[in-house]
Amino acid sequence: MTYTPTALGAPAERREGREKVTGRARYAAEHTVPGRVHAWTVPAAIARGSVRAIDTDDTLRSPGVLAVLTHENAPKLADGDDPTLAVLQNSRVPHRGWPIALVVAETLEAARAGAAAVRVEYEARDHDVTLTDSHPGAYIPEKANGGFPGLRERGDPEGAFASAAVSVDTAYRVPPLHNHPMEPHAATARWDDDGRLVVHDSSQGSTVVRATLAALFRLPEDRVVVGSEHVGGGFGSKGTPRPHVVLAAMAARQTGRPVTVALPRRLMPALVGHRAPTLHRVRLGADEHGSLTSLLHEVTTHTSRIKEFVEQAAVPARVMYASLNSGTSHRVVPLDVPSPSWMRAPGEAPGMYALESAMDELATALGMDPVELRIANEPDAEPDSGKPFSSRHLVECLREGARRFDWAHRDPRPGLRSAGPLLVGSGVAAAVYPVLIQPSTATAQALPDGSFTVRVNATDIGTGARTVLAQIAADALGVPLERVRTEIGNSDLPSAPLAGGSSGTASWGWAVHEACTRLRAGLAEHTGQLPEPGLTASADTEGSADADSGYARHAFGAHFAEVSVDTVTGEVRVRRLLGVYAAGHILNARTARSQFIGGMTMGLGMALTENSTMDAAFGDFTEADLAAYHVPVHADVPAVEAHWIDEDDPHLNPMGSKGVGEIGIVGTAAAIGNAVHHATGVRYRELPLTPDQVLAGLS
Repeated sequence: MTYTPTALGAPAERREGREKVTGRARYAAEHTVPGRVHAWTVPAAIARGSVRAIDTDDTLRSPGVLAVLTHENAPKLADGDDPTLAVLQNSRVPHRGWPIALVVAETLEAARAGAAAVRVEYEARDHDVTLTDSHPGAYIPEKANGGFPGLRERGDPEGAFASAAVSVDTAYRVPPLHNHPMEPHAATARWDDDGRLVVHDSSQGSTVVRATLAALFRLPEDRVVVGSEHVGGGFGSKGTPRPHVVLAAMAARQTGRPVTVALPRRLMPALVGHRAPTLHRVRLGADEHGSLTSLLHEVTTHTSRIKEFVEQAAVPARVMYASLNSGTSHRVVPLDVPSPSWMRAPGEAPGMYALESAMDELATALGMDPVELRIANEPDAEPDSGKPFSSRHLVECLREGARRFDWAHRDPRPGLRSAGPLLVGSGVAAAVYPVLIQPSTATAQALPDGSFTVRVNATDIGTGARTVLAQIAADALGVPLERVRTEIGNSDLPSAPLAGGSSGTASWGWAVHEACTRLRAGLAEHTGQLPEPGLTASADTEGSADADSGYARHAFGAHFAEVSVDTVTGEVRVRRLLGVYAAGHILNARTARSQFIGGMTMGLGMALTENSTMDAAFGDFTEADLAAYHVPVHADVPAVEAHWIDEDDPHLNPMGSKGVGEIGIVGTAAAIGNAVHHATGVRYRELPLTPDQVLAGLS
C-alpha cells in the first residue's frame, strides 16, 4: 500500500489559526447558552477516610447559590468501568482532592464563595503516599497499560550481566509530573426538554465521552451529543473522560439549568491524572567492543487504590537495542494518591530517560563514542517480538544529527570546556515511539458547487488535525486544498478514536483517504452537474486499520543537546537542542515541526524545571499550580531545531505516515542530562536538574 504524497507534505497554515488568535474560537467553558450557571467543586481535605457529616446550610443561604450536590442528594450513576468518575456516589474519600460536594450558583464567583462555606467532618484513616522500591505492597502486574506484559525475559540476563567484560548498574528517579494544558479541564452541559444530554467538553475524544456519559446516565448513545470543537491542549490528560464532565451533567440534571464546570488549576493534579513517579534500575553489560550482552531495566511506580494505572517505562528497552539476554519488569505500589494516567509519551518518556542515560554511562565506561555505541547495538529485528521492523532509520537519524550538530569535533572528555564560570557540554540520546492506529469512520461529500466536505469526529487539540485531514482529502480527491472543508469535533459526526498515542492522524486519515478514494471513483462514473445534495461516500477501517501487519512499527529519532552549567549558581541552560526523526512521510511540514519542537520543549521542562513532590503528612502534591510547578518559558528555549528523514514505509497506512506528537519528548531529557555530565564530569541521576542538585554535585 505505497502512497506518494502530492498535496501532502506542504506547510499549509492551520485553518483555525485566525479564529484562535482573534478570540473567535469557543472553548468548552465559553458556550454561553441562555440560563447558563456555574459550579465549583469542594475537594476532600484528607488523604484517606470518609465524610462523616457535611453542613451546607450556610452555603445555601449564600447569595446566588442554587444547589449543593453531595453524596446524599446527587443523581445516582450506573456502575462504570472507570471508578475515577464515580463522584458524589458515597462518603468514601480515596485521596486528597476527591470531590465531596459541588456548589451550583448564578455566577462563578458565587459558586466559589459558596464552596468555601461548606463545612465537612471527616473520619480520617491512616494513609500511605510514599513510593519506595522496597515497598511491601509492590507487585508485578499481569499487564501494564496498553496490554504490555509486566515482566519479559529472554536468555539469561542475570548470568550474562555478572560475566560481562564491562558493565554499569545505575538507578534513576523521575518525579511525578503534571499535565498543564493552557485550557483547564472544563465542560458545559445541558439537558434538553426531550431528555437529550448536550455537552461541550474539553476532551481529546468526544466519541468516548459520549459513550461514557450514556452508560453512566443510562441513556442510548444517540441521546447524548458531545462537542469538542476547540481544545486548548491536553498532553494525554483529556484522553479519557474526567470528573468535571460528569459533575457538569449531574448538576445540569439536578438544577434544570445549563451548567459549566471549569476545574481550577490547583485541582488538576488531583482530578485529571499525572505521570506517576518512576524508580529505575538499569543494568547493562557489554563486551570490550561495546556489544550488549545483557540488558536489564526494572521499574517501580505507584498507582491509586481505586484504579490501576502502570507507567510502562520498561517497554522501550524491549525495542531499542540488540541483546541476546534481556530482562524488563514493572512493579507497582497501590497508594492513597490521585490516580495517575496518560501524559505525553507515557512509559517512553521516563523509560528512555533512564535507558539512554545508562547507555551514556556505558559509553563512558567503554571509552566509546555514545553515538557509535548505539549504532553498534542496532538490532536486525525487534528484540522482544522477533518481528521485522516495517522501517527503522535510527542509524540515519543519529548520523544526520551528528553531522548537523558538528558532533565530530566534540572532545569526549568531560569538564574541559569553560567560559568564565560556565561549563559547557553536549549530549545525545535516541528516541522511539510505537506506531498506533485505531479503526475509524469518515464520510466525504462532493457538492454541486465543486467543493467537498469531509466529516469525521476527530479532535484538534492544537496539532493541526483540521488542516492535515483536509490535505489528505485533497490529495486523495485530486483537487486543490481550498476546495475541501473539514467538519470535526462533534459526536454526531462519523465516530472516530481519540487524539492520543500519536495515533490520531493515522487513524482518521486512513478513513478519510478511503472515503475520498471511493468518492473520486463515484465521481468518475458521474456525468453532468451533480444534483443536490451532491454525492457522498463513506468508509469504516475496522478490520484493516487494526489488522496485524506482521511488522514491528515504530518511529525513531535522535536528540542532541548543548548546555552550559553555571558553577556559581548551579543553573543549567540549554543552548541548543536538535532533533532528527524518522516518522514516515511528513504530511504537513509546518505542523509537524511544531509538534516536534513542542515535544522537545516539554522534554526540556522534564529535564530542568518540572518537579512535583508528594507531601507525606497531608497526602497532597505540593506543586499544584504554575507558580510552583515550573514549565519552560521562551527564555528557556533559545534554539530548537527539528529535522526529519523521509521514510517510504508501505506497512503503515495509505498516507505512509507515523505519529509525530510524542516522539519529540522521548529522549530529550536524557540528551540534556548527558550533556550536563559532559559539561561537569558529574553524573546526576534524578530529575529535574535544579540548581540545588547541581551545586551539591559540583561541591
